Amino acid sequence: MTNRGVAYIAPGKVELQSIDFPKLALGSRKCEHGVILKVVSTNICGSDQHMVRGRTTAPAGLILGHEITGEVIEAGRDVEFIKTGDLVSVPFNIACGRCRNCKAGQTGICLNVNPARPGAAYGYVDMGGWVGGQAEYVMIPYADFNLLKFPDKARAMAKIRDLTLLSDIFPTGYHGAVTAGVGPGSIAYVAGAGPVGLACAASCHLLGAAVVIVGDMIPERLAQARSFGCATVDVSKDVSLADQIAQIVGVPEVDAAIDCVGFEARGHGADAKVERPATVLNSVMEITRAGGAIGIPGLYVTGDPGGVDANAKIGNLGIRIGLGWAKSHAFTTGQCPVMKYHRQLMQAILHDKIQIAKAVNVTTISLDEAPQGYKDFDHGAAKKFVIDPHRMIAA
Repeated sequence: MTNRGVAYIAPGKVELQSIDFPKLALGSRKCEHGVILKVVSTNICGSDQHMVRGRTTAPAGLILGHEITGEVIEAGRDVEFIKTGDLVSVPFNIACGRCRNCKAGQTGICLNVNPARPGAAYGYVDMGGWVGGQAEYVMIPYADFNLLKFPDKARAMAKIRDLTLLSDIFPTGYHGAVTAGVGPGSIAYVAGAGPVGLACAASCHLLGAAVVIVGDMIPERLAQARSFGCATVDVSKDVSLADQIAQIVGVPEVDAAIDCVGFEARGHGADAKVERPATVLNSVMEITRAGGAIGIPGLYVTGDPGGVDANAKIGNLGIRIGLGWAKSHAFTTGQCPVMKYHRQLMQAILHDKIQIAKAVNVTTISLDEAPQGYKDFDHGAAKKFVIDPHRMIAA
């Protein structure tokens, strides 16, 4: 059988290539705990965009894609509970289910799936060399542990535009809100109105927040946030973030803040066109109340060839930690452990408690349209591009 995938070629360039059809193998040994999926949907993520911009050490030829939903077409001998024909969501974290971190629910930092460091993901730089899922077919290891089976295939396909977001951005946004302490009656600030920020804002509503404020500098993305009931602030304005928040809630502070921007942050106000990688972290410390918490699902890296200075190139940022210390802030960083949340969020989707695809403006494209999708996304499109390799969503 044939297979095609989206490959990173050089900064600003991806292309569709013929690639090997996946095998149930890990190097020279048989992978009896794995499955092969026919990819039903696979999404373009903001963290993919960091690689495509040349802002990581990703090698040329890397097959991209860590947001995967698929149908099982082959299962290894040791797979007991996932069957051929099952429709499944794939957490972007690859986890063995056996190490101390996996057993503690910390599946984003599995100790056995990446020889370089804890944690692995499909199609991502420094994440173990696993082949990505922006393809027609992909191999998934440790299938019984990793995969979330949808209980009713026809019902799931009817909501596939929502359920495809369970592989990453919905749990990631939700994790940011949970770790920031968002709950009933909270005033929450979400930095960034890209897909993860919008998913986080929708998650804040799901968790019962009284007011959700979203900050960005792209008008279309701010409009998308307002479309489902968020207040917004334009951080490119020459008005401080604290003053803009005070105009909305009466005081210049919030209970919880979530950084959904990460290391490519720009400055605020007069510095809006200049990269200032610590801006979001410092600004959320200023506006989060004493004793509040800050969730940081936005990506920060240890190697950034395009960093603004020598420190930024290795992930050293000018963070005003003294302010956070003085205000007794709690900070939570790192990959979202998708498995901690995806089953509950699946139920919220299936039972109409949230319209997450509408919130993030899911837009389906073909595999052949993926390179253009990357270009549009890089220009700030207020859309979440979902690739439909076999035209199963379209059908």
